[in-house]
Amino acid sequence: MIDLELLREDFAGTKNKLVTRTIPEDLDSFPNLDSRRKEIIVELESIRANKNSLGPEIAKAKKEGRDVSALLSSLKNSGDREKELAAALSEIEAQFEDLQLRIPNLPDQSVPQGKSSEENVVVKEWGTKPTFSFSAKAHWEIGEALGILDFESAALLSGARFSLYRGDGARLERALIAFMLDQHRQNGYEEIIPPFLVTADTMTGSGQLPKFEADLFKTNSTERTLYLIPTAEVPLCNMHREKILEEDLLPIYYTSYTPCFRGEAGSYGRDVRGLIRLHQFQKVELVKITNQETSWDEHEKMTRNAEGILEALGLAYRRVLLCTGDMGFCAAKTYDLEVWLPGQNGGEYREISSCSNTCDFQGRRTKTRYRPKAGGKPKFVHMLNGSGLAVGRTFLAILENYQQADGSVIIPEVLRPYLGGQERIAPAL
Repeated sequence: MIDLELLREDFAGTKNKLVTRTIPEDLDSFPNLDSRRKEIIVELESIRANKNSLGPEIAKAKKEGRDVSALLSSLKNSGDREKELAAALSEIEAQFEDLQLRIPNLPDQSVPQGKSSEENVVVKEWGTKPTFSFSAKAHWEIGEALGILDFESAALLSGARFSLYRGDGARLERALIAFMLDQHRQNGYEEIIPPFLVTADTMTGSGQLPKFEADLFKTNSTERTLYLIPTAEVPLCNMHREKILEEDLLPIYYTSYTPCFRGEAGSYGRDVRGLIRLHQFQKVELVKITNQETSWDEHEKMTRNAEGILEALGLAYRRVLLCTGDMGFCAAKTYDLEVWLPGQNGGEYREISSCSNTCDFQGRRTKTRYRPKAGGKPKFVHMLNGSGLAVGRTFLAILENYQQADGSVIIPEVLRPYLGGQERIAPAL
């Protein structure tokens, strides 16, 4: 969440920074709410000061044998008014918290202004796009022909937007997960296996609630409601919630493989075939917790860590700096990595990783702080997250980029040790 002091000090200027982002419809109520809150606090303090003075005065009057009925009536009236104001203040504070939780992060000044993906900026391209002597096929055609993807069985089991991997397909998916985790461990990330079901407080801390309620799957238990995680970012950035860390512990690097569950609300009719947009998919996530001074350097390093996976696999990609209107709710700055898919619409780039610096946005939501080595008050940590990578999309990128004329798929060399030296996935004879 953003610091409310920014809205208090310069409401118009802060709102203007959010002009291309999706802001709450009731944001303009903030100044009046804030003014009313201050009025209530001033009156409450006055009443409490009056009550504090009435106590000794009543005691003195009783000692002197004077009539204290008026004083007792005044004390009662003050008490009744205090309860009334306290209730009003509590209601306003709840409105403040609700509003604050629905305001997106402020974009960094280096982020280009824009309303849609059309205004994103390509900052880097890497690799050579493959050429074929035949018409490149889409991954769902390749996978079904090889017998390694079975969308029909997945639909029978669970409905639309699910996948089922078979044989070498399941082995390739598992190899990708192991390869990615091993690479990230070498880059200093601690591997975590978190719970896949989390509380509403955890979802709120990472920024999924209240804004993305419609996109989440949740349990219907009579005991308590738990949510299936849409990404490992959710539990990882909550691991130090409500704690004060010593600065010497920072930066903290976490990596995690998890299944991810998303309702894909609002995506009707988009990417209905294949592995691009599913309700359940695999992802290897990267999360960093840093001090406020080094987070931008760590953002660049994290993005390079994700790029390193694509480069090791020999997959052409580009890095895209997202504009203000295309960034996620929590992000202050985001790089998308887009992999080349030759079987999609004659060839196109598609997102395979987003690497974001949320600055202190998630630190505030999770109340995670650190104690500076130089002394002074604790500060909110900066949190960063990135896909390292989306496993299913990496799988499909391999199928499309390494497809052969005979219907087989070459396995990238770095993955072969994870597959017992296997060099290709070939059609059954």
